[in-house]
Amino acid sequence: MESSHEPPRDCPLCPRLHAFRHENRARFPDHFNDPVPTFGPRDARLLIVGLAPGLHGANRTGRPFTGDYAGVLLYGTLRKLGLARGTYGERADDGLELIDCAITNAVRCVPPENKPLPTEVNTCRPFLKATIDSMPNLRAILSLGRIAHDSVSSALAVSKKDHTFAHGASRALERVTLLSSYHCSRLNTNTGVLTTAMFEDVMRAAKEAAER
Repeated sequence: MESSHEPPRDCPLCPRLHAFRHENRARFPDHFNDPVPTFGPRDARLLIVGLAPGLHGANRTGRPFTGDYAGVLLYGTLRKLGLARGTYGERADDGLELIDCAITNAVRCVPPENKPLPTEVNTCRPFLKATIDSMPNLRAILSLGRIAHDSVSSALAVSKKDHTFAHGASRALERVTLLSSYHCSRLNTNTGVLTTAMFEDVMRAAKEAAER
């Protein structure tokens, strides 16, 4: 069901992404190939914000961080910390459930080469802000990567100069605590920029902030 906090199916607002999505419908007709909606309960206290769907990840499955390596680390960590239950099967119908957390992306449509343009991040931000505003119990937001961090900051009118991106960064606002992590991509984990222990630590801090 479409709502104000989710882009419509075949969203036309970003011409480049719209064209790329239609190319992918021809190349990969079994893929989801639409804006990927937020996953998780609307009354959750923790929101996790990623960058954008991967071509053969969320763009294929229709669920954030599902179908690629980043999802293996993310959902494995969520299960370990009691923020998810069930088995992660790398597909949207695997029965996995989130507990007191939700997951979305700063840009809801897959971008070429996994690189959204600044104008596309800006265009999609109203949906991010609407998602945040639609969560009445929200207490913490964890941004994965600099682009997600900056977009969340802009959505909440927080100065990026006063809240610069860094792994493990945290800032308490009146309503929510903002936290940031390196993105859990294969590139970051393969190069040692982000270890499993580092990711678990920042996720644990986000859970604790949401429970305060």
